[in-house]
Amino acid sequence: MESAKNILQLTDTNSEVSNQEKAFLLHGTDKIPIFTENTSKYSLSFRYLGRRSHNQPEEPVRLLIKNNGDSVELGPCHVLSDANHDGHGGRLVFTNAVYDFECLLGKNKILKLQAPFSDLPQILARKDAIRPSFKEYTADLTYALSVYKNLFDEMDSQYSEESEEIKKSVQQAVLNTEGHEFMRFFHEKGEELNHLVRGFNQKEHQQHGFYFRRQLWNFILCCALMTRTNLKPRGYAGDSEMMKMIYIDDYQGDTTFCKLMQKYTVGVPAAQSVRNRRTLIMEMLLKFRQTNCYATQKRIKILSVACGPAFEVEDILRSPEDFEKYHFTLLDQDPRALDDANRFISSIENKFDAHAKIDYANISVRLMLGKTPFKTDPGKFHFIYSMGLFDYLSTPVAKAIINKLYQMLIPGGELVVGNFHVSNPSKPFMEYWGDWHLIHRTEQEFKNLLLESSAAQKSVIFEDSGSQMFLDIKKSTSPRQPAAN
Repeated sequence: MESAKNILQLTDTNSEVSNQEKAFLLHGTDKIPIFTENTSKYSLSFRYLGRRSHNQPEEPVRLLIKNNGDSVELGPCHVLSDANHDGHGGRLVFTNAVYDFECLLGKNKILKLQAPFSDLPQILARKDAIRPSFKEYTADLTYALSVYKNLFDEMDSQYSEESEEIKKSVQQAVLNTEGHEFMRFFHEKGEELNHLVRGFNQKEHQQHGFYFRRQLWNFILCCALMTRTNLKPRGYAGDSEMMKMIYIDDYQGDTTFCKLMQKYTVGVPAAQSVRNRRTLIMEMLLKFRQTNCYATQKRIKILSVACGPAFEVEDILRSPEDFEKYHFTLLDQDPRALDDANRFISSIENKFDAHAKIDYANISVRLMLGKTPFKTDPGKFHFIYSMGLFDYLSTPVAKAIINKLYQMLIPGGELVVGNFHVSNPSKPFMEYWGDWHLIHRTEQEFKNLLLESSAAQKSVIFEDSGSQMFLDIKKSTSPRQPAAN
């Protein structure tokens, strides 16, 4: 009998006796106690307890696990010899169902390698919900992309024996000619996709997006950015590595076709808006400093929420003198993003031989809402900005966060937060190709996130591509000043 019940770890660092009550090899009527150890993901190392052993390695056995009166049998499996145990144990390799022992021993859950196949009938049946016109579009696109890829790959092979300098020159010529034609074709197919899915409800978007990515998967993997947005190695889209790719905005990849796929993806309006907002934030901060007469003040206290790699700091710290003007607090829930930001800012410091005053705060959105989100109270901030957080926040959470940030402003301070607009032309591309889903809002929906305050002035501005808007909130020094809606 196999069970999906959670079980305790098989090993017991305190006592082998307790383990004796948990794990056994079953062969016919024999019940042989063993001590188990995890040695690889799909095999289990063990040693015999006592004098009894399994002396017929060609005969399959089963593994019995007992815990608090419950039992689960796993198998059949074969016993392989293991030099580490010198005949007093071995390794178990399962012959039918293959179990993930890292999951079993680490998370106490039974997970089979073949588990995804149990959903196969439902997955295959999903195609029945796909509109015929969408199937035709996807099939035509798949065929066309395969033709393009084969042609570009064949071109690559023709000059593969040339020197690196010649290969680079020849490839650039291909990118400048046939590569431009491919970009034009890809753009036209993107416009066709936009038209095709217009009017789909949320469920239809999910169904057709899933189908689309399964059909185009091999081409998605040709693009470094789309690969990462789909696989989400850090558990979410929009991580600092993805931001780096967008900021670099260049041909990246091992082949000409891969370079073209990457370059197109980092060139869509939504990606351009990510680059535009760097300049926007820098300009707004400089204007804030000049308008509020902070030219002689020692430092302006700045908070960046969901900072990512914080590349925009480079746009602000442009001279050794600038290092004395600002005190940054960089906040992100991902410690790896903060590590990236730290390394990047260190390179800026080395460039100018100056020291930036930077605090790094590894804080989640949930902790942001606490009474004291920072381990040490940094006091109120002059300027707070968040470029990419609110696209992922539901309205109740977004309201709570934006009002919390507003409270953290000093009187006369400024809060700038970004959100993608409902008219973002890259929305279908992001969702269907990249499995990258954002919460888009209208201007009024964005303004409504901040609760009415007589001490706030609100306005919405757009970066140059028009894909992303920014809510600019100024906290008045006078509580009697009316809000601007």
